Amino acid sequence: MIKNIFLRIGSRIVPKSKRCSMLIVVFAAVMPLCAQLRLPKLVSDGMILQRDAELTIWGWADHNENITIDFKGESYHTVADSSGEWKLILPEQKTGGPYTMKIKGEKDEITLHDILIGDVWFASGQSNMELPMRRVSPIYEKEIETSECSFIRQFAVPQRYNFKHPEKELEKGSWVSANPQTVLDFSAVAYFFARELYEKYKIPIGIINASLGGSPIQAWMSEEALKEFPSYYNEAQQFKNDDLIRDIEKKDSMRTAEWYITLWKNDEGYRSGKSPWYLPNIDTSDWLTMTIPGYWSDTYPDMQNGSVWFRRKVEIPAHLAGKPAKLILGRIIDADSVYINGVFVGTTGYQYPPRRYHIPPNLLQKGENEIVVRVISNAGKGGFVPDKLYALIIDKDTMDLTGEWKIKQGAKMPPLPGQTFVRWKPTGLYNAMVAPVTNYRIKGFLWYQGESNADKPYEYRFLLPKLIENWRNDRRQGNLPFLFVQLPNYGLPVSEPSESNWAVLRESQLVTFKKVPATGMAVTIDLGEWNDIHPLRKKEVGERLALWAQKMTYGEKNIVYSGPIYESMEVKGDEVWLKFKEIGSGLVAKNNLPLKEFAIAGADRKFVWADAEIVGDKVKVRSDKVAKPVAVRYAWADNPENANLYNNEGLPASPFRTDNW
Repeated sequence: MIKNIFLRIGSRIVPKSKRCSMLIVVFAAVMPLCAQLRLPKLVSDGMILQRDAELTIWGWADHNENITIDFKGESYHTVADSSGEWKLILPEQKTGGPYTMKIKGEKDEITLHDILIGDVWFASGQSNMELPMRRVSPIYEKEIETSECSFIRQFAVPQRYNFKHPEKELEKGSWVSANPQTVLDFSAVAYFFARELYEKYKIPIGIINASLGGSPIQAWMSEEALKEFPSYYNEAQQFKNDDLIRDIEKKDSMRTAEWYITLWKNDEGYRSGKSPWYLPNIDTSDWLTMTIPGYWSDTYPDMQNGSVWFRRKVEIPAHLAGKPAKLILGRIIDADSVYINGVFVGTTGYQYPPRRYHIPPNLLQKGENEIVVRVISNAGKGGFVPDKLYALIIDKDTMDLTGEWKIKQGAKMPPLPGQTFVRWKPTGLYNAMVAPVTNYRIKGFLWYQGESNADKPYEYRFLLPKLIENWRNDRRQGNLPFLFVQLPNYGLPVSEPSESNWAVLRESQLVTFKKVPATGMAVTIDLGEWNDIHPLRKKEVGERLALWAQKMTYGEKNIVYSGPIYESMEVKGDEVWLKFKEIGSGLVAKNNLPLKEFAIAGADRKFVWADAEIVGDKVKVRSDKVAKPVAVRYAWADNPENANLYNNEGLPASPFRTDNW
């Protein structure tokens, strides 16, 4: 047939001199019909397969091609379907490894090496799950140094979106074993979770890390699941339009580029004909002063968005001159570029990462040195976040950099309108980051998310159960354990009882935990930072999740895995008696201080701070201001900084309220 196509195309005879080049064209057309044996990125060298569960191994080949898998002395066979897809179910396997697996087609063969059998957890959510060990390294140096372990591995799912359909494959990715270099890219929460389980059970632990900063929960749900939420479902339909996405991204890009180009042109610190402001020893007679940390608009209301330059001189003693150093500048809103003695030492492009800059040898000189920081504020208050470390560290010497700095505005700009963030729209992350890995058997789910849904906190008590149902149905493994993190404390504390979106969202998480089977909730109301939505104490978060795993999935009976959970209340005169579950070996007020963050109200719904004390396994609450109490709230705030109800095992009580107002 090919020969005939070659010699006659239509009514034209092809000359012999051109037949060779025509062969190439024809084979190129035929080649796609002869597909090469191919595996998904997850099924690769170094993978950890789920023990004690039937295993799905899948891939692609030529249509109707015979496929054989050789694994641990057994052979398994199947045939690819008419589209070239194939799937094999292997029987349950016991913990062990490393093993080799051979996948053979009729023409190709793939050998996979270093396969372990253990437990695999799917870790997902927004930035606090994504946050890598690198970001928390200053407080976990020892943990990173001792992280070498070939039995803890992570597969990082590429951060992508797709609004049109669930994808079948990831564009890239590989299994990576933990060591002091690679662990820097591991999810910190997931790593500490895995480490805790491995050290206890000596079972290989695999983490599939599918997380993305800023993502709302609806981005992680399927189109079918979102039908119960019409506004999100309809939004998902809109973003199936590629032209709409291109138009949004183009406008966002042009608007942002124009803002920064204008800023650059107008910044007096770079204006031609003058000495750039990053140089040392320039004339600063017309510069103002400001106390760092802080926000410049609080000190100088006329200084708004745009660029503002800061500079400070430091004296370096002779014995420290020329040595490498670390410059720690807390957090800066929004972006910064840093110079020392006129030499550029680093930049950070957005407000959330901590500023840690390495100063090379021989840059710091004996005597006077000058640090210059150019700060860009896009919108809102710009400046240096309070209550962070600002210091120059040389060897074991730490030089405090708080206090007075010189300050001058380089260019004043109108606020830059925010981006649309297409990647966060409904279903997009589910289709590209969840759907492609649902064939892969797992032990359970880890979830740390909610900050991006705090503007509609009540809705979350319906969205989270639906996501759990959605993901469990996809896996067809029954009620897989779903372990999640209740939001930590964050923001400025309040002096009087008040309403709080974060408190309502924590309640939505608590409601989900109580209603949905096989769920576990790690309370972290004591692990946050008032001035940072990305608190560093991720080890405790991972460990508290691991306690739930030990109870729910590893069958530990004699373990306290949760802090106190409110169960019921009883009113006795002017007192309210609260009963709790999960009290461990007893309720305690941390540090033996009086119980704080309890508020009480009567029928008028006006809450006041209450006196609370532990009486046996209950808490008695009262206030002289409320003669007939009807409701109590505990830790009901964005940042209930004094919350101190725990059990003896050191686990905090979940925030709660007894009312439904």
